[in-house]
Amino acid sequence: MAKAIPLSELPVVDRHTDPADFSKENFSTGAVILIDKPLEWSSFHAVKFVRYRVPPKKVGHAGTLDPLATGLLVICTGKATKSIEQVQKMPKEYIARITFGSSTPSYDGALEPDETAPWQHITKEKIEQKLGEEFSGEIMQKPPIYSAIRIKGERLYKKARRGEKVEIVARPVQIYETELLDVNLPEITLRVKCGKGTYIRSIAHDLGISLNSRAYMSGLERTAIGSFHVEDAFTTDEFRDFMKTYET
Repeated sequence: MAKAIPLSELPVVDRHTDPADFSKENFSTGAVILIDKPLEWSSFHAVKFVRYRVPPKKVGHAGTLDPLATGLLVICTGKATKSIEQVQKMPKEYIARITFGSSTPSYDGALEPDETAPWQHITKEKIEQKLGEEFSGEIMQKPPIYSAIRIKGERLYKKARRGEKVEIVARPVQIYETELLDVNLPEITLRVKCGKGTYIRSIAHDLGISLNSRAYMSGLERTAIGSFHVEDAFTTDEFRDFMKTYET
C-alpha cells in the first residue's frame, strides 16, 4: 500500500497559481486544490466538478461541508488522496450565524423549526460567559441526528428521515477559540476554531439550550483548514477558467 505523501511535498493549486508554472500532469502525480464551495452544493458535487476537469479520476475531499454551508473545501487528486487524513486532522475555522428563539431537528435551516422559546433575556455578556464556560477546550458533544455519521453501518440522517429514535452518544471534540464577531439579537455571528469532528450546528443548538432558549445555525462559512484559507480558494468559475487554459 502506497504511503501518504507529506503535505509539505504536495503542490497546492489555488487562485494565485499560474498555469504556466503548473503542468496538467501534476494533478496525476498528486495535487491539493482549494475550492470555495458554493451554497447548496454538496461536497460530492464539488468533487465531481473537479474530477470532470482534471486528468486523474481519483479525486476526494478532505472534510465534508453541508449543502447549506459555503467556504473552503480541500480537494486532493491522484496520489494526494493518500494524504487526505493529514488535512482532516488540521484545525478548522468557521464563521457561523446563529439565530435564537427556535430550533430545528437538523440544527440548521434545512428543516422547519420544531421548538420555540423566548430569547429576549439573552445578552452579549451571557453569550460570552457561556462560550467561555461550556464551549472551550475539550467538550463532550452530541452530533445532530441529521448527519453523515454511521451507526451500525447506516448514515444517521437516513434513520432520522424514517423517524427512527436513535440514542446518540456524546463524544469529545476540541474547541480552540471562539470569538463573538457581531450581536444583533436574535442573531449573532460567531467565529469558531475547532478540531476534527466538531459540529458547529451542535454548538448552535447547545448554546441555545444553555441560555435557556433555543437556537439553530442559520449560516456557515468554513474560512480555514490549517494553513489553507478560503480567500486563496478558487470559485467554481475561476477553476473552470483555470483548467480551460490547458486546452489551448
